Amino acid sequence: MHKRWMTGGVAALMAMVAVAPGTIRAAADEGQAAAPAQAAPADDALIKKAHAIHDKVIALDTHNDISPTNFTAEVNYTQRLGTQVNLPKMVEGGLDASFFIVYVGQGPLTPEGYDAAYKEAVAKFDAVHRLTEQIAPDKIQLALTGADVRRINAAGKKVALIGVENGYPLGDNEEVALKRVKEFYDRGARYMSLAHNGHSQLSDSNTGEREGWKWNGLSPLGKKVIAEMNRVGIMIDVSHPSKASMMQAVELSKAPIIASHSGVRALADVSRNMDDEQLLALKKNGGVIQVVAFNSYVKTDSPERKQALEALAKEFGLPPGTQLGGRGGGRGGRAGADGAAAAGAPAAAPGAGAAAPGGAPAAAGGRQGGGRANPLAQLSPEKQAELQTRLTALNEKFPAPARATVKDFVNHIDYAVKKIGIEHVGISSDFDGGGGIDGWNGADETFNVTLELVRRGYTEEQIGKMWSGNLLRVMDEVQKLAGKPAKS
Repeated sequence: MHKRWMTGGVAALMAMVAVAPGTIRAAADEGQAAAPAQAAPADDALIKKAHAIHDKVIALDTHNDISPTNFTAEVNYTQRLGTQVNLPKMVEGGLDASFFIVYVGQGPLTPEGYDAAYKEAVAKFDAVHRLTEQIAPDKIQLALTGADVRRINAAGKKVALIGVENGYPLGDNEEVALKRVKEFYDRGARYMSLAHNGHSQLSDSNTGEREGWKWNGLSPLGKKVIAEMNRVGIMIDVSHPSKASMMQAVELSKAPIIASHSGVRALADVSRNMDDEQLLALKKNGGVIQVVAFNSYVKTDSPERKQALEALAKEFGLPPGTQLGGRGGGRGGRAGADGAAAAGAPAAAPGAGAAAPGGAPAAAGGRQGGGRANPLAQLSPEKQAELQTRLTALNEKFPAPARATVKDFVNHIDYAVKKIGIEHVGISSDFDGGGGIDGWNGADETFNVTLELVRRGYTEEQIGKMWSGNLLRVMDEVQKLAGKPAKS
């Protein structure tokens, strides 16, 4: 099949505090036309070669967040929304397949917390099914196997898959939790992580590096969930859990695992990225790291700036992990059909959900606190103004690094390929969940990644492996070990 797409999209850039010193609001609303990303000089032959390769491979992004509010009859992904991912933008950039994410932020480990998390998860499962079965079945279909991905792509349609970010909705009752693993598989989930930011009932989170540990890895129930995921055929995702949890998962799992959206820690020292020991363990396991184009995981602040930002957040009573210097899109997409975020919605942390009328943060889709309000929105107007003034001074004293580019991103890919081999490396964005870099800030700019890979000398076969081949191999192996049929 031949893709119908364009390059040099008009993805809007969220200019956050680290880009525009002295402000905690977006400098440009999502959905507004921005200047097209300028690719590095390349001769016509190189661009033509990259186009030919991009046309042939299946470009699959393993992590794109969603909000059910963008999956209705009135507002949906057939429209060119302000979200970083939707069908028109997938067509423009030649993005063939997307894992849409059933994300639930970590909340209290209580019966009420588990019940609310489960309902939020089901709403997101239902949203993806609504898109593929009712809203646009002629344009996009849900894939449950690797064979489905290849068949749907060959038919000229876009491919939807489902991943679950955080096992929190499973609950802490063993019988119920294990039944829900199978239920989530039946609803279409093909990968799941056991934690997000904050420890779950199943696993420690990477955030324990600054907050302390709860389980020292996996909990007893988490270990049983690993076994059940192997049994039913769900890939184990280790991007958000702690290093100890990841290493234990490698030892326990009978199937290859994935890191659905992580970077290389040797190049950007943040707890969400994987160090060399983890990368080598992933290689031994046969798994794949889907290198993520998330600005602050590709390039990091100086130690002095990090310390100053953390101290400022603490002074203003903001929870650990509040990103005062974050950039990128919002989790699940901030914008509706008009392509612009509602006025007055705080935009200081990536992942603030869609804005409700009057500028209040919407309950659904928020990155921090499992859909609860953006922490910065809880500050009074006076405190927000004071914080803005303090941030101006901080940015002058400790300037933020320039925003990451596609070249910076592919440096992470190069490192991983050299360390563990090309068979264990893939590509992801975390679009609509905080992801995005200059040159790949939306599905409409996907070609720019392929162009940079061609510029660095990767072949069509190698690029095909990284865009989808390696991930589909793991998906096929996980389902084969579970005794699932390979054919759709």
